[in-house]
Parts: sequence; C-alpha cells; structure tokens
Amino acid sequence: MGTEKITGTIAEFFKFNAQNTDWRTETTGGVTTFVTMAYIVAVNPGILSDALGKDLFPELLFATCASAAIATILMGLLANYPFALAPGMGLNAFFTYTIVLGMGVHWKLALGVVLASGLLFLLLTVLRVREAIITAVPQPLKLAVAAGIGLFIAFIGLKNAGFIVDNQATLVSLGNVYTGSVGLALIGLLGTAIMLSRGIRSAILLGVIGVTLLSMIFGLTPWPTGVISLPVWPTHLFGEAIYHLPLAFHTAVIELVFAFLFVDLFDTMGTLVGLSERVGFLDKRGRLPRANKALLSDSIGTVFGSVLGTSTVTTYIESAAGISSGARTGFANLVTGGLFICALFLTPLVQAIPSFATAPALIVVGVMMMAPAARIVWDDMSDAVPAFLTLIAIPLTFSIADGLAFGFIAYPIIKRLSKKGSEVHPLIDVLAIIFIAKYIFMA
Repeated sequence: MGTEKITGTIAEFFKFNAQNTDWRTETTGGVTTFVTMAYIVAVNPGILSDALGKDLFPELLFATCASAAIATILMGLLANYPFALAPGMGLNAFFTYTIVLGMGVHWKLALGVVLASGLLFLLLTVLRVREAIITAVPQPLKLAVAAGIGLFIAFIGLKNAGFIVDNQATLVSLGNVYTGSVGLALIGLLGTAIMLSRGIRSAILLGVIGVTLLSMIFGLTPWPTGVISLPVWPTHLFGEAIYHLPLAFHTAVIELVFAFLFVDLFDTMGTLVGLSERVGFLDKRGRLPRANKALLSDSIGTVFGSVLGTSTVTTYIESAAGISSGARTGFANLVTGGLFICALFLTPLVQAIPSFATAPALIVVGVMMMAPAARIVWDDMSDAVPAFLTLIAIPLTFSIADGLAFGFIAYPIIKRLSKKGSEVHPLIDVLAIIFIAKYIFMA
C-alpha cells in the first residue's frame, strides 16, 4: 500500500493523467533521450581536454555528467518538461578552440567567463526578460524553428551515419555507402521506421540498441572493455570559476561573457520553442507555460557546470528523440538525469554506443519535427520568407541561434515595409537591431 501511495503521488506531481502518459512511456522516453545524447559523456571531455590537458579527462567527464544530471533533473522538477540539458556542443568548441587555444585565455579564466555568463542568464531569467523574448516570437518563426531543428537533427544523423561527408567543392556530398557503418545505420533507419509505423512506442530506443549490438557482433565496434569504473572528483577544476569570476568582468574579456550569453540565450530559446511546438506544449497564443522555470533550470545548470569545471550547459535538441518516444513530463528527465549519474560509474558501456547507432534515431526524429512546416502560410510572403530563412539557415549554418537571427532580421523589415507592422511585436524590432549590430561587430 505504501508503494502504491508513493507511485500515485509521483504520478500526480508530474501530472501523468493530464498529459495522457504513464510510467512505462516516460521511462522509455527518458532512456531514449539519454541514449541519443550519451555521446556527450565522451565528446565534451574530449574537446575540453584539448585545452585543459588530456590528464584532466576523467575530471572533465565527472563535470560533464554531474552538470547534465543536475540541470536535467532540475528541469523535470521545476518545469515538468522532458527537456534534457548538458554542456552544449559548439559552445564547448568555442571555449576550447577560440577562447583558450585561439586567443590564449587561460582555461581557469575562461571558466570564470562561463560562470559570469551563467549569472547573467540567471538575472535575465529572474527579471523575465528571456521569457518575454520567447513570448514575442511570431508564430511563423516558431513553426519554422521546429521544422528547422528537425532538419538540423536529421543532418546530424546523416553526418554521424556517414551518409553525407564534407566536400571542399560542394560543401557536402554522398559518403561511402558501401561501409558497414552506413549499412547498419540504414538497417536501423528502416527498422525504426517500420516499428514506428506499427505503433511500437519504444521503436527509437530499440533501433539504437539493435544497431549497437549488430555493430559489435560484426566487429565494427569493440565490445565494452568493462562495466563499472569509479568516477574521479574534479579536484583541479572545482571552484576555479568562482576564484576567477572578478577577472571575467575585465574590459579585455567582458566581450566573451556577452558572446556566451548571446549564443546560449537564442540557442536555448530556439530549442525550447521548437520542441514545444512539436509536442504541443505551446498554448493558443503561442506561449510556453512555465517558461521561466524552464529557463531558470538552464541558467542554474550553467552556473553549476562552470563551478564543476565545464563549459555552458544548454537544452539539447536530442530531447526530441525521447519526446517522439512518448515522453511528456519531467519524470522522463528524472530518468535521463539518473542515467547521467549512472554514466559516472558505467562509462565503458556508454562509450560503447557508436555514433552511427544513434543516427537512425536522429533522422526519424527529424522527419517527425517537419510537421509544423505545413502550418506556415506559404502564400503570404511576409510570413513565408522569414520562416524559410529560419528553417533553412538552422541546418546550413549548423546553429539554431544564427537561424533565428535570419528570421528575426527579415521578419520585421518585410512586415513593416509591407504595411503589416501591426503584426510585429516591438521586442522583435529590438532583437533585429541587436542581431544586425552583432554581425556588424563580428565583421
């Protein structure tokens, strides 16, 4: 009876009935999200260790998993959304290759810069500035962001599978489709699609597991070297961000604080809007309920992450995989966050999942996220052009923030010159000016 009462209380807290979900669906969704973004457990420490030193890889792995777990669980408890968080790809490369290796900023000071940006995130969230921006985004751009993220996710999946590769002459081209990894990814894609069409809700997760096992059986990837490994506390990383925080506001590096702030602000906004549009979390006015709590989780995650010793924590588009598997509440985040904690001890198993095994999941999710594009009024050029620029720029620039910039700049200009200025929120005008100023400054 006690167990039934506890499970009932948890189900009530996460509003299972209101979201038409159950324990199995939420658990499957949480596991699926983790599996599709588990690469970050190895990739983030690998990138950051290029700047901090390879000997700090174990400590960086701890910082990665711990910050992802804290932020993801916080998102589930505060906002009750199945949006997972972890140190952001792109932002970690900016930290390593641009700031530390490129500009010569010491990594300890760079962590102070990340903490400073995190505190500014937190301030803007408390003042509800970030929530106001999300609310002001026009419906065509919200629909376009959702579809654009779908293309982005599919593009990443095709790249991870080896279907497409870079080409100096044409930017991208068809990869070597005769390799075993591409063949298994194709089998996984077809299998996942068939299972989904037959109504198997755990199809995405089964697809990832199936491809991973086949890759090991055929010798394409090695079997796990072990099962359990003890985590390493980040002795050399912990607290360095706090110690170097005052220096982050020095005129020589203050611009880097705003660079992190700017990219994460619009990257997170685009991800939240796109995922929410896909699953139907937005209300009739296009607003995201509990948006401030979701943004608060993101901000706190960055603060905790920098203190532990990693770059900016942000919301992950791979959450779409779990959502497509049925996740609708924050309980899925508890599962994902719990698995990040387990990853601290099960690193060999997590690292055994090859990137091409998660590729089918990303491609299928990309297909699912294209649906909102059908609701864009393509006959109205004042809506269609900004929406198309947003949709196409996200995958082609490999940046949600840049894709949003294209839309934010085009939308108010076209609307006002088309004598439809009443459809433009004043905040969008301000953001357009900010984006234009950003690109002028970058030039």
